[in-house]
Amino acid sequence: MEPWHVWYESEFLEAEESRGLDAATDTLLAANVTVTVEAGESVTLRIGTTHGDTDGALDRRRRRDEELVAGHDRAPAWIRRLVLAADQFVVGRSSEGRAGSTIVAGYPWFEDWGRDTMIALPGLLLVTGRHREAAALLSTYAGYVEEGLIPNRFPDGEDTPEYNTVDATLWFVAAVDEYKRATGDRALVRQLWPVLIDIVDHHLRGTRHGIGVDSADGLLCASDPGWQLTWMDAKVGGRVVTPRMGKPVEVNALWYHSLMVMESLAEWLGEAERRFGEAAGGVRKSFQRFWNDALGFCFDVIDGPEGNDPALRPNQLMAVSLRHSPLRQDQMRAVVDVCARALFTPVGLRTLGRRDPDYHGRYGGGLLDRDDAYHQGTVWPWLLGPFVSAHHRVHGDPDLARSFLEAIPLHLAEAGIGSVSEVFDGDPPHVPGGTVAQAWSVAEILRAWHELEPG
Repeated sequence: MEPWHVWYESEFLEAEESRGLDAATDTLLAANVTVTVEAGESVTLRIGTTHGDTDGALDRRRRRDEELVAGHDRAPAWIRRLVLAADQFVVGRSSEGRAGSTIVAGYPWFEDWGRDTMIALPGLLLVTGRHREAAALLSTYAGYVEEGLIPNRFPDGEDTPEYNTVDATLWFVAAVDEYKRATGDRALVRQLWPVLIDIVDHHLRGTRHGIGVDSADGLLCASDPGWQLTWMDAKVGGRVVTPRMGKPVEVNALWYHSLMVMESLAEWLGEAERRFGEAAGGVRKSFQRFWNDALGFCFDVIDGPEGNDPALRPNQLMAVSLRHSPLRQDQMRAVVDVCARALFTPVGLRTLGRRDPDYHGRYGGGLLDRDDAYHQGTVWPWLLGPFVSAHHRVHGDPDLARSFLEAIPLHLAEAGIGSVSEVFDGDPPHVPGGTVAQAWSVAEILRAWHELEPG
C-alpha cells in the first residue's frame, strides 16, 4: 500500500445529476493498493479511520453477524442476508433530552419516520428475535404521543417532532399487538395501555389535521388541505400529488383492526373497557361503503372533496392482510386477485393501475419528476408483505404465496448489495430507484417469509 493523499476537485456524480441534485464533489484518494490474486484466492482489505485494531474489529463484526443469524439455520441464504441487513436500520434516538430506540427509514437520505418504523418493527425486530429492542422502541414512541398521535418524523438536526400523519399511530397499535403476540409481555402492554386508550379517545373525538371519526358512520376521516397525511405523501412545491382527503381505505382498515386489537387487549389485561368491540362492529358495517360493485374492488378513498375515488391502488390490501378484516371472504378474494392481475410485479406492487391516465411507468429525473411518479405507478417492494399475507389468507397455498418473493434474492446483488431498494420503475425491467437500503422493504419481506416459513 502506498499513501497518496490526492484530492480530486469537482468530480462528476452521474447518479446525483440524474436526481436533479448538485453533481460535483471533492474526493480524496487516500492510498493506492496493489494486490496480486491467484485463481481461487481471496483478499480482505481492512480500512480504519484510526490506528485501531482492525483485525479485532473484523472479528467483532463476524461474531455480531453470527449472533444475528443464530436461529435462522434452516432459512435460505438470502433470508439470512436480510436478517443481517435489518441490523443497520435499528439505531438510538435522542431528542428533547430523552434517549431511546428507533428505526432509520432508509439509506442514504432518510431519518426515522413513525409510519416506516411501526410497519418495519415486526420484520426487523420480532421475527429476528430482538424483542428487547422492540420493547424499547415502542416505549420510546409512546413517550412522544401528543393529542393521540405519534410523530410522523423527527427532522434532522431538530428536536421538535412533526405530527402530520393519519396512519402512523394506527400502525403503532398494530405493532403493540404484534409484540404482544410474539412475546406475551403483559408488563409492557399494561404500561402502554393508558397511551393506547388516549390514542383511541383522541381519534374518536378528533385531533390535528382533521383526523377524527365521522359520527354518521364511525369511519375515520383525514382532511386538511395542503397536507399529505397518508403514506402516499409526495408533495411537489405546494401541490400534494395524492391528497387522498376524506376516508382512505387502508386508514379505515387500520382503524377497524385497532379497535379489534383494543378489545382483545382489554380482555387479556383484565380491563373493564368493553366499548371497542361495539365501535368495531359499526366500522365493519360501514366499511361496505368502500366496496365498488361496478369494478369489483374497493374505492381508494370515499367521501372526498370530489366524491369517491375508484383508482386501482394497493392500499385496499390492508383490509385483507391485517389480522382483523372488515371485508367479506368473497370481497377479500376479489381484492387479492385484482391486485395480482393489475398491480403485482416480481419486485413489488405498483401504486396505481397501468390503465389509469395518471399512471407513471418510470421513476427518475429531477425532484419534480420523481415526486410526480412516486405513488402514481412506481413499484414499492414493502407492499410484497401485505400482498403475500393477503394472498395466503384467501387462497391458502403457502408455497404459491412464497413464490411471489422469488425475485428478491436476485435483487440483493443489483443495487444496494445485500439490501432491498426503496422503489422500482412501474414498467419493465423495473429498474431500482430511491434509497438503496429501505427498512420496510427489508422488514416486510422478512415478515412475510417467516409467516409462511416451511416446516
